[in-house]
Amino acid sequence: MTKEFFIFGAGYSGRALAREVVGEAEAIAGTTRDLANAGRLGRAGITPHAFTGGGALPVDIADALSRTTHLVVGIAPGDAGDPVLAAARETITGAMPALKWIGYLSTVGVYGDHGGAWVDEATPCNPVSERSKQRVAAEDAWLALAAETGLPVAILRLSGIYGPGRNALANLVDGKARRIVKPGQVFNRVHVDDIAGAAAHLARRRESGVFNVTDDAPAAPQDVVAYAARVMGVEAPPEVAFEDAGLSPMGRSFYGECKRAANARLKATGYRLRHPDYRAAIDAMWADESWRTENS
Repeated sequence: MTKEFFIFGAGYSGRALAREVVGEAEAIAGTTRDLANAGRLGRAGITPHAFTGGGALPVDIADALSRTTHLVVGIAPGDAGDPVLAAARETITGAMPALKWIGYLSTVGVYGDHGGAWVDEATPCNPVSERSKQRVAAEDAWLALAAETGLPVAILRLSGIYGPGRNALANLVDGKARRIVKPGQVFNRVHVDDIAGAAAHLARRRESGVFNVTDDAPAAPQDVVAYAARVMGVEAPPEVAFEDAGLSPMGRSFYGECKRAANARLKATGYRLRHPDYRAAIDAMWADESWRTENS
């Protein structure tokens, strides 16, 4: 079967997905808000298209979508709802004859705060932040489209994303690493290669439904920094109490939820994590120096 991927929001995770499928897809297209980023998309194998989310769907994007077999959406919703559905819903439902699968990149933030307890895909959503409330609404809209069209739609709920150029090793070198301590605080992470690997795996199988795409080792954030420092052979930055950290409202919001996210449903499809925990990932990135920068 001919495969053509289109990625709305070809950012960090979208570019990783493109590198994952470049050998099996006849074409990969994706959007950016600013075509000044076209070179970065091109190096990942993506034909770039400009999309800001407002107004009608651009003609060049509609043309690419007419041949698309696998659609991936990585653009966050806003106050007005999901920008991709707002611009492209009629195209998706009526002018994409080759479409076989849709993947929507969401977040485990939709579960809200569970005081460190485990959550899985059956756990009711109880979002805390406005961003997560918007995500729940967007998930519901994409699942409603699946019910309407019969297309398989997979919702990938991602935990904290890290990988080349975005990790504790890089933060230590840049002098940006902080060991902020909030007692009992834990959360999961996921290496960007596992986002790409899981999305490609689910696309090949045309899986539908909700999947937590996350690692096996929820941990306190200060422990990750300490481990990275040990691997580098440098002194870890001192611990700072959460109350004294002077975080911005956005920064504080990340500490407003505490949970452990399970990934058994993803594993049941046959996917095996490449980086099952932050220790293995830091060891691997340090060994091959991939921690330094993104691959494109």
